[in-house]
Amino acid sequence: MPSAPARGLAVTLIGAFLSAAPVAAGPLLDAAIEAEKLAAQNDAKGAFEAMRSGLAAFSQSLPLTVPRAVFITEVPKAYRAYTAKAEPVFVTGEKLITYVEVAGLKWQPAPNNQRQSHFTVDLELTDDEGKTLALQKEFGNFTFTGHSDAIEVYTHLTLDVDGAKPGAYVLRYTVNDVIAERSTPFELAFTLKDKS
Repeated sequence: MPSAPARGLAVTLIGAFLSAAPVAAGPLLDAAIEAEKLAAQNDAKGAFEAMRSGLAAFSQSLPLTVPRAVFITEVPKAYRAYTAKAEPVFVTGEKLITYVEVAGLKWQPAPNNQRQSHFTVDLELTDDEGKTLALQKEFGNFTFTGHSDAIEVYTHLTLDVDGAKPGAYVLRYTVNDVIAERSTPFELAFTLKDKS
């Protein structure tokens, strides 16, 4: 059995080894460190770009996700610039507009030194008992091309249920990342009623 001084030396050596071992920080921490360094040098533009790039890289490491999906009253003006419907109740003839945010998309090189993502959205409409009333693959098909990987990706989906009877329904959309070959669904329940 080692003596107390030998045990102390072993603990000290292990501690020194662990503190010297490289730590995998990840894109967010790396970006924050770089951004702080650039900000300290009064390079606000560089600091912002470092954080934006780090967040974009981090986003691609996440599972494909729909962080926000809500019925809205009109076509959105920008990312998170929309008016949500107070209740998911529509009158016959009214179109269902859904605001959708997508995170975790993969980006790939595109012509002219740009970057591109591509996703589709499948639709399934069921009644309140789960019976499928409508099913459409690639109800939406979206390609985003820009000079860098985007962080704030959103779109809107408009569905016309004209002719459907009043009652309770469930709208199920499935977002498909074409590049990464992965999918994620989300559901929104709504009620259709006759015009007063």
